[in-house]
Amino acid sequence: MDSEIILKMAYKLTGLQRSTQNIATAADRASKVVFALKNFARMDQTGEMVKTNLIDGIETVLTLYHNQLKQGVEVIRNFNEIPQIMCFADELNQVWTNILHNALQAMHHKGKLQIGVKLLDGFIVTGITDSGSGIPPEIKDKIFQPFFTTKPAGEGSGLGLDIVKRIIDKHKGKIEVESVPGKTTFSIYLPVIT
Repeated sequence: MDSEIILKMAYKLTGLQRSTQNIATAADRASKVVFALKNFARMDQTGEMVKTNLIDGIETVLTLYHNQLKQGVEVIRNFNEIPQIMCFADELNQVWTNILHNALQAMHHKGKLQIGVKLLDGFIVTGITDSGSGIPPEIKDKIFQPFFTTKPAGEGSGLGLDIVKRIIDKHKGKIEVESVPGKTTFSIYLPVIT
């Protein structure tokens, strides 16, 4: 009888320990999401450039997309050390958000998402590659036009990539796209202004 009571107590204790670990993990994730939302929602009211590390903004957006990523997207980060640059950080967060959102949709939330950041010839180059279906060659030149969309009615305004291009132009940068089925890469070049 004593051994049965001890066994029941041990079982209850292990269940309690598992529950405690789950609560700690959930609290940690909630804390990261709250931090990311605070960073993302912080509005720059000055309209001036601020010194920022671009990787921090990308990580913030990845944190906000955590639930969509964990369902079947393998995220591969290749972040080289880069200097902080003067930029409109909140606007660049819109760039990362739009491109990552499109990448997830192109992959139907399953596949490989590669994000690389490196310094190259006076530019910080951010490459975002998805394993989705690709952009057909006949529409590749149209994707940055306002109101152009390949999405069904009600799913896209056709303004996301137009906004992305405008923000990058405002930073005196450039954006390039290469696409074949199974591999689409958006490369964003931002000049190093310190």
